[in-house]
Amino acid sequence: MVIVGSSFVASAALSGFPVLGGQAARYAVAALVLLAVLAVRRVPWAVPGLRALLRLLALAATGLVGFSVLVVESAARADPSLVGAVVGASPVVLAAAAALRARRLAVRTLAAAVVVTAGVVVVEGGGAGDPVGVALALGALACEVCFSLLAVPLLPTLGALRVSAYACVLAVPQLALLGAVRQQVTGEPFLVAPDAVELAALAFLAVVVTAVAFLLWYSGLATIGPARAGLFAGLLPVSALAASVALGFEAPDARSLVGTLVVGAGLVLGLAAPSRGIAPSPTGEPAGGSGERAGVVPERRRPAPDAGRAPQRLP
Repeated sequence: MVIVGSSFVASAALSGFPVLGGQAARYAVAALVLLAVLAVRRVPWAVPGLRALLRLLALAATGLVGFSVLVVESAARADPSLVGAVVGASPVVLAAAAALRARRLAVRTLAAAVVVTAGVVVVEGGGAGDPVGVALALGALACEVCFSLLAVPLLPTLGALRVSAYACVLAVPQLALLGAVRQQVTGEPFLVAPDAVELAALAFLAVVVTAVAFLLWYSGLATIGPARAGLFAGLLPVSALAASVALGFEAPDARSLVGTLVVGAGLVLGLAAPSRGIAPSPTGEPAGGSGERAGVVPERRRPAPDAGRAPQRLP
């Protein structure tokens, strides 16, 4: 989340760049990086079953495509501080969703999520916006939550690396389709040649903010679970502020310092509770039949001589 927070400064350099085309290029490059890592690490391919594929498509549509577009559109109708405060409520939503899923209320984690969210609101300040802008920000919040919750059942079988790579791959055609439709309707170009600054910003977003940050986030999500991992979403506005201050875009003030301390207090409160991760295997391989339940079919490690290199489905 510290990395993702720094992305807001990089995104500022793309204010005049086509949104859908820029995001499509970002996820295409990130997908190539993650697929290259899969190949270098010799991680076995896994062919998703129908349920897992639908979940991956929904993950890409909400957590990647939807979130990216809604944040940009909401920021055009509402103050960035308001958008940040709304999206910053994700720790509470994730904690509540995890409690419903487990059918037990982790009071300490939920309280920590409330504290973290309060700190986010203090850091971001108030902000104003019309009802449409607020609705778009709420949509971005829902997409941010889906980015984690839709991945949880996939991580024990696919692993963080595969989930990150497959989601990026599936996001590209969705963005391309939206871009083509928008170009037909508005006449705005889907993609243009970036200048040097825009190219550097796109490269940073693709490699660091997407490929690296996605892998780190899903690895943490698999280790400590969505409720406690969601607490770290509170670091997003804090790191965005820190990056902005470090680069001289704004000066720190007392409100930001107090909000940062409140976020830190919430993290300490939540992380002091016992961990309840989802315990994937180190390589992301299925264990104890969980792959069948999640709808993921791994390839055979030693395929028959005539099987070629294509991933194989188990019966």
